[in-house]
Amino acid sequence: MVTLLRPFPFCLARSTFRDRGCPKAPAALGHEKARSAINSGLNSFLDLIDPEKVSMIEFGQVRAFVAVADELNFGRAAKRLNMTQPPLSRQIQLLEGTLGVKLLERTSRSVRLTAAGRAFLSEARTLLQQREHAVKSARQAASLTGGALSIGFVGATTYGYLPWLATRVRDELPNIEITFEELTSRQQLDALRSGRIDLGLVRPIETEEPIRSAAVFREGLALALPLNHPLAIRRRPELSHLEGQPFIMYSPGGPYMRALLTAAFDANGVRPQVVQSMSQAQAILSLVSAGLGLAIVPDETRNACFDNVVFRPIRLGPSVFAELHAIWRSDNRNTALPRLRELAFRATR
Repeated sequence: MVTLLRPFPFCLARSTFRDRGCPKAPAALGHEKARSAINSGLNSFLDLIDPEKVSMIEFGQVRAFVAVADELNFGRAAKRLNMTQPPLSRQIQLLEGTLGVKLLERTSRSVRLTAAGRAFLSEARTLLQQREHAVKSARQAASLTGGALSIGFVGATTYGYLPWLATRVRDELPNIEITFEELTSRQQLDALRSGRIDLGLVRPIETEEPIRSAAVFREGLALALPLNHPLAIRRRPELSHLEGQPFIMYSPGGPYMRALLTAAFDANGVRPQVVQSMSQAQAILSLVSAGLGLAIVPDETRNACFDNVVFRPIRLGPSVFAELHAIWRSDNRNTALPRLRELAFRATR
């Protein structure tokens, strides 16, 4: 928090000492009473100081005191802090004035800690460590090295793109907790609206504000056919070769691929014989493996393991590809989301 850069109230150190069972001193003790209590062996040093004065102590003063206490030499301490001796001495004087006790005894030849100084030193180290931890945590959050994100995906991404993205998230965002959830494209839209997921991976789909969509991956198409099919011997079959062939089509449950293939067949005047319709490539390939027909699937699907299935490249048109889109809410305030989007779009570069 920004307020940590202002004078710190020492409340953590005060409560720590009370938890140890140390006696609580009155709200304000004078210089002599504080010295007497410390010399008597009490460790609850900050409980002896007026809390209003404690809240005025600045971290610069605490850091200066720790440096002098470590070095027991003002010259070396000033060099360590990249400052000259006069302002360093002034910082110590201000700290002692605020606390109402003498922390250091200084002569022309030596510097040593008083009893109050020894008691205060451990507290000062703790406070500096707490401040360093707080600043580090804030900077980590600001630099997106921590946080949590939820990603929705369709099954088609699992053959290539999703493993690619998961690997980069693991390597480049190691402190961000990522949750993956398989959902249909429509389910992902609902999940975005409700805040259940931060980013979706879908086939192109209509969206409305505040949901945005952009292509993150584009792949060609491949003909999947049984190993013993006559077309399997061709290195690059033509779309026209599918005329009258038993064909396994995408069902209305896979609207994007169904529309893509239907448009390509219509444009080329090809009429395969549709014998089955399935919404997922995995199910389609299982039927191809069983010898029920041919299918056209996204190229990455060839990474699926099916016996008796071979893949051949096939052109549906000069600019016909299967696209994958990322969808997200434009009003999502998750600070880790922009970094995730940057990784997701990297595949298109």
